[in-house]
Amino acid sequence: MLWSIIVGGFIGFLAGAITNKGGAMGIIANVVAGLIGSSVGQSLFGSWGPSLAGMSLIPSVLGAVIVVAVVSFFFGKRDSHLLIKVDSI
Repeated sequence: MLWSIIVGGFIGFLAGAITNKGGAMGIIANVVAGLIGSSVGQSLFGSWGPSLAGMSLIPSVLGAVIVVAVVSFFFGKRDSHLLIKVDSI
């Protein structure tokens, strides 16, 4: 169990580094992204490549990148220049 959490955190960290969202993610978010991404990646891409703690590393990282990208798309910070300011008259 502990080994899976550590490997999930590492997978989430790699996904955050690949997507440039790692600075905004904390340790818990890295672990969650890694564990969910591992499940998503192995479902989409199968179980191939090196395996650690029951997680195939390459599909897991790919799945975590997908999870981080989707979550940051929906819940990421919006650019302030896209906001329209309405001044009161």
